[in-house]
Amino acid sequence: MLRTYGRRTFDFGRRVAVMAILNNTPDSFYDRGANFGFDAALAAGERALAEGADWLDVGGVKAGPGPPVSEAEELERVAPLVEALRGRTDAVISVDTFRPGVARRALAAGADVVNDPSGLRDPLLAEVAAEAGAGLVVMHTGGPPRTRPHRPAYADVVAEVRAFLADRTALARQRGVAAERLIVDPGHDFHKNTFHSLELTRRLGELADLGYPLLVALSNKDFVGETLDLPLDQRLEGSLAAAALSVAAGAGIVRVHEVQATVRVVRMTEAILGRRPPAATRRGLA
Repeated sequence: MLRTYGRRTFDFGRRVAVMAILNNTPDSFYDRGANFGFDAALAAGERALAEGADWLDVGGVKAGPGPPVSEAEELERVAPLVEALRGRTDAVISVDTFRPGVARRALAAGADVVNDPSGLRDPLLAEVAAEAGAGLVVMHTGGPPRTRPHRPAYADVVAEVRAFLADRTALARQRGVAAERLIVDPGHDFHKNTFHSLELTRRLGELADLGYPLLVALSNKDFVGETLDLPLDQRLEGSLAAAALSVAAGAGIVRVHEVQATVRVVRMTEAILGRRPPAATRRGLA
């Protein structure tokens, strides 16, 4: 599956793209605001690139519940950062937003992809992406942005996620987004409990035949923490295990906090699967 976003082309059948999370927010669930502010966020982006990230996902609003953030404030957090990063790298840059106005400005500043965590609740987002010739990530979520699930129920979580993604990608195409620009994300933990997220991971291959690159955002999420009964700062190994299994099941993009560790796990997984040769071969050959 060959796809081009911005200045980079990926053969997702052979190489997984590692997407670094770059939240310029004071209340990010993971870094707790450590990267908040232009200088701190820019430095975090440069570190992620140095550690091997193929992709930077820039966000200005926490995905979960929190204090209101106006569109103007979100733009102030996102647009200058995208512009500065664009001048430093040819890596893919996406903007994590559910607001069409923010998406439009971020694309003008140099972003290549709109990563919509709302599942196209506002179809205008698809039109904005189409106008710019940008990529679009369509994510499954069972409720409005910035809300937490309350006893979510699915007869078959994988079948329902698949049907939702098929419907929303069809809508995106109707609004002008080319098929080769679309990416799907099953939305682990978004209006899903731990059992749902585990089942989605286990049956991820059932989403591969939708025909779009598959993005997974598993890093340090609550389903990892609950499965292992671990706090937020001790979920790396569980996140890496989930990432490796997802790659084996067909994921083409992994969205992560810890870039260097994930790059190493992903490249090793690719080699085991026969997708890439070892970087060096000396043992028994010299």
